[in-house]
Amino acid sequence: MFEKIKKLPIPFIQNRVKPKVAVVRLQGAISSGGRLGQGLNLAGVAQALDAAFDIAEVKAVALLINSPGGSPVQANLIHKRVRALSEEKKIPVYAFCEDVAASGGYMLALAADEIFADTSSVIGSIGVISAGFGFTKAIEKLGVERRVYTAGENKSTLDPFLPENPEDVERLKKLQLDVHAFFKDMVRARRGDKLKGEDKELFNGEFWAGEGALERGLIDGIADLRAKMREIYGEKIKLVPVTADKSFWRRGQAGGVSASDKGSLADLLHQGAEEAMIALEERGLWAKFGL
Repeated sequence: MFEKIKKLPIPFIQNRVKPKVAVVRLQGAISSGGRLGQGLNLAGVAQALDAAFDIAEVKAVALLINSPGGSPVQANLIHKRVRALSEEKKIPVYAFCEDVAASGGYMLALAADEIFADTSSVIGSIGVISAGFGFTKAIEKLGVERRVYTAGENKSTLDPFLPENPEDVERLKKLQLDVHAFFKDMVRARRGDKLKGEDKELFNGEFWAGEGALERGLIDGIADLRAKMREIYGEKIKLVPVTADKSFWRRGQAGGVSASDKGSLADLLHQGAEEAMIALEERGLWAKFGL
């Protein structure tokens, strides 16, 4: 029996091997992450991306994207890693947008050679936004006196506990324009002649459902992952989900937090406030698109 297997011709064995497409999910708001490491960022997905492109005989890598955006830096880092791996390994990349691929989420999709979405997917929002809160009246009512000491006249720029300074706002807007220009250049470079429409429409922060995005050349078609991959690579295509190994993180959770890690009550309160603000900010990003 074993002798017969050894003598099988190589073409026969190759025909029995199903073509593979690696599937990496990019899910959630994009951020560098707080102390608990929340958010979609390069550190969290680099391992999965590297593994996806290293699968033997893989035909393509598919990105399942569901993100309302967030940090432009982390979005660009993930984008660059995908492009570098694709060019190095000579493996095509396809993006499949789920509920939303907007702002930084669309920047992730731009890493693909072709972008597909559902008819109800939210696509676009090519712009830059900064949001925050002002607490000057709140601390007055609480009778709190805040003391801040700086070296550098602009070190307290946009301090939420100080009245808004027009000069600070002007500096922020200039920064936003620089980031927006980079984003627009990326869209033009990646989509090229596929883009349809005036810049003032495409790049004003507006977003569209799948068909509207297709009309404007922001995506290449309306399709789902399984159907499109079978159309391109045949009915026998095998989709291989790839995720990062989070065993280290799970071990840390299972082991709990040592007394030395707990810190002071002030530290714990600050951490709780920080994580609550992150959660609120992420909720706001999804809510913007009705999700």
